[in-house]
Amino acid sequence: MLFEPKTYRNSFPADRFHSFVVKYNEMDLWIGVDPKSFQNEMVDFASTVLKKNLEELDAYTAEEPFFKKSLKPCAAIETAPEVAKMMAHAGELASAGPMAAKAGIFCELVGKALTEKFEIGELILENEGDLYIKLQNSLIVSIFAGESDVSGLIGIEIQPEQTPLGVGTAAGKIGTPMMHGKADAILIVARNAAVAGAFAVGLGNLIKKPGDVDKVLKRTEVIPEVEAAVLVFDDQIGLRGEFELKMIG
Repeated sequence: MLFEPKTYRNSFPADRFHSFVVKYNEMDLWIGVDPKSFQNEMVDFASTVLKKNLEELDAYTAEEPFFKKSLKPCAAIETAPEVAKMMAHAGELASAGPMAAKAGIFCELVGKALTEKFEIGELILENEGDLYIKLQNSLIVSIFAGESDVSGLIGIEIQPEQTPLGVGTAAGKIGTPMMHGKADAILIVARNAAVAGAFAVGLGNLIKKPGDVDKVLKRTEVIPEVEAAVLVFDDQIGLRGEFELKMIG
């Protein structure tokens, strides 16, 4: 799921997921729960988990500003909160700065907390394009790729037995402080949403031209954490993993 002022959230089927948004400071987390499982208490609970972990991270980065600014792997000190340690680990795996894992880590933390607290059949959390997914039936996750002709027209089909899992997304052509690549879209699937997000940035930064798609795709074959990858650069589309690429519409 990628880009454009959160209009991609409309691609989630409204009849399948009862959705709500929790916000705290700069964080804006979209949560979808199957209607049968949804409880009103989930909203306040998710907000509490989000606020606690974000406050811990903000306090830590205030004391260790390099952790927030680094575009390369940066270890967390021994007394760092768990959220920072998890981000540092994801960044180290992906050869990226720890903040590359920020969107995914909050999907992961809030998603796991919800499933531990409540009986939930299906659950999706989205934060800046990164996802945490738990399914009972298959779902196609759309790939939005900026100006590419295939944007919004393709997606990967995720089966319930493959979940829970994380999906990380990035786009070099959109341009962020962490992204230096030029690809239209990078989508990475991993067991962990923070790791997926970090690899989307780390691998995306290696794609400068269409010919880099195959090189980076081959690179993912020796990265055990990366279960699937979709890379889009102009008319070049690279796919690796057990997920089927589907046409949409």
